Amino acid sequence: MNRTATRAQSLFAALLVGCLLVPTVQAQTPAPTPPAEQAVASEGPASAGGPQDNTTPASPAAGEATPPQPVEVEHGLSHDLSPWGMYQAADWVVKAVMIGLVLASVMTWTIALAKGLELGRAKRRLRVELSTLKTARNLKQAAEQPRGPLSLTDQLVEEARHELELSGKADKEGIKERVGFRLDRLVAASGRQMSQGTGVLASVGSVSPFVGLFGTVWGIMNSFIGIAKSQTTNLAVVAPGIAEALLATAIGLVAAIPAVVLYNIFARAISGFRAQLGDAAAEVLLLVSRDLDHQAAGERQVPHVVKVG
Repeated sequence: MNRTATRAQSLFAALLVGCLLVPTVQAQTPAPTPPAEQAVASEGPASAGGPQDNTTPASPAAGEATPPQPVEVEHGLSHDLSPWGMYQAADWVVKAVMIGLVLASVMTWTIALAKGLELGRAKRRLRVELSTLKTARNLKQAAEQPRGPLSLTDQLVEEARHELELSGKADKEGIKERVGFRLDRLVAASGRQMSQGTGVLASVGSVSPFVGLFGTVWGIMNSFIGIAKSQTTNLAVVAPGIAEALLATAIGLVAAIPAVVLYNIFARAISGFRAQLGDAAAEVLLLVSRDLDHQAAGERQVPHVVKVG
């Protein structure tokens, strides 16, 4: 019993001492300072005229606005690098070159369309007339065959008949030679007439690249002048001017390449047309030779009448 009472008394004393010490410890612990009070406390020595560290930069005042920082703007970003935008930003000389090349390209395709239709119609018509001419047995029958108003075979037949009328009863070989010469001249003239317009294609194909190169050289020269004036080698400043200059070369190639291709196509087609017309001339010359042979045979068959007395 005595030990139990003693332990209870000791426990009660310890609890009593703990209850007394807790409020004391809480009273001695400092309370946390608010952030605003800390800022005021930190500014206190400076406002009081205390010593300051010269190595620490002074912060701007609360009411003072921070000055804007300079922002570097890249040149060239405002340029419109589409073909139309580069045309509008180009120099007037480069613009003139581009306009001339575009007109040359339009002229190329116009001539190609017109010449293609003309050559196609002429070859089809000549093919039909040649097949009809092969059925004729003499020049008179060939002349009576129905043809159009601009028929080339009709012109060949008329030339041969005209030469026969002029030659009369001359030597047969001489007549053939003169008729052949007339037909050859007519074939050559028809070929020259059909070739009209193709010279423009040749000129456009050979000159357009050099014209475009002239526009490119002029544009690059202006770009270098702009670089020298701006005293900068930034690619964003140089690139738009060079792109505008190279556009002239691109348009020159666009005008030249189709012109060269179309010229070669028409040159082969016109050569085929002249060969086809030469076949028609050969058929007419065969009819002339046949008529001369029939005429000579008829003269041999006529008996000579001898008058007596």
